[in-house]
Amino acid sequence: MVFDIVKVFAPTAFSFFIGIALTPIIAHYLYKHKLWKKKARNEGLGGGETPLFHEIHKEKEVGTPRMGGIVIWGSVLVTSLIVFLLSVLFPDSVTEKLNFVSRGQTWLPLFTLIIGSLVGLADDFLVIYGKGGYVAGGLPLSARIALVLGIGLVGAVWFYYKLGVSTVGVPFVGDFELGLLFIPFFMIVMLALFSGGIIDGIDGLSGGIMATIFSAYSGIAFFQNQIDLAAFCAVVAGAILAFLWFNIPPARFYMSETGMLGLTTSLAVVAFLTDSVLALPVIAFPLFVASGSVIIQTLSKRLRGGKKIFLIAPVHHHFEALGWPSYKVTMRFWVISVITAIIGMIIALVG
Repeated sequence: MVFDIVKVFAPTAFSFFIGIALTPIIAHYLYKHKLWKKKARNEGLGGGETPLFHEIHKEKEVGTPRMGGIVIWGSVLVTSLIVFLLSVLFPDSVTEKLNFVSRGQTWLPLFTLIIGSLVGLADDFLVIYGKGGYVAGGLPLSARIALVLGIGLVGAVWFYYKLGVSTVGVPFVGDFELGLLFIPFFMIVMLALFSGGIIDGIDGLSGGIMATIFSAYSGIAFFQNQIDLAAFCAVVAGAILAFLWFNIPPARFYMSETGMLGLTTSLAVVAFLTDSVLALPVIAFPLFVASGSVIIQTLSKRLRGGKKIFLIAPVHHHFEALGWPSYKVTMRFWVISVITAIIGMIIALVG
């Protein structure tokens, strides 16, 4: 039990310090090559909020580099490689137990994290140089959705055919058999989490929320005796904290797609590995609120003759438009994230 705790927390601290060490190198490169948007976005994702959104964010989106998510997945990758190589090159009871890279628990979420992050990295480059089919640069929305669904399909097929998983645990009820429908369900969950990536819109907001979510899943995996998976989630949280150290307002750089796409797709895999996917809307509540606010805003404008529910969508920008300082929005969302993550853990573990 004691060594299991060490196995989770030691790599977590290590990934944090790796991130702290990598950041000056990455930041120097991002600033040297001016890897930021060349033109600020003119409207929120709900559309039609041009004056308000532009006034709030015109100076924030230009001049601050994107691709800060490299710090996160880079730290996770380096930490994973180091503990793995130590167990191979210097095999003994300590190094082998500290190695959390295992085929049964961490290969799939680690692979998903890296693939999703690389797709996001390509999108970030397109955004920076104003290329691609999206309005402000980047991959067209249809292409992003297709890529996320493609990653989801690979993961779903692996779960269904390789791991033999075809059920979903319903809290306080039991397992519900989906059969072949498990594959599209997996893909939909991954897409829903990806849509929640729009939470990355205020300095420090997404970092604190994602660190909380992965910490919660680390706890869930630990109590399920999936120690390798618990260590992986904790390592991700440690890497996010390193990113967050440099993202306290004013942000040194933005997480952007290379961070959020990798984290959200990997999170979907973790949720299914812990069989707590139906607790996900509670644990990751701020992500679903952010994407839901955009859907509500869009539907309201289309069905109510252009009338809006929020001043700006996603909802965190709405509070900015009301006059809340960005740090107040961030910290209150952090508090909500911690509370809902705790409630979600209770549902996942007790249910």
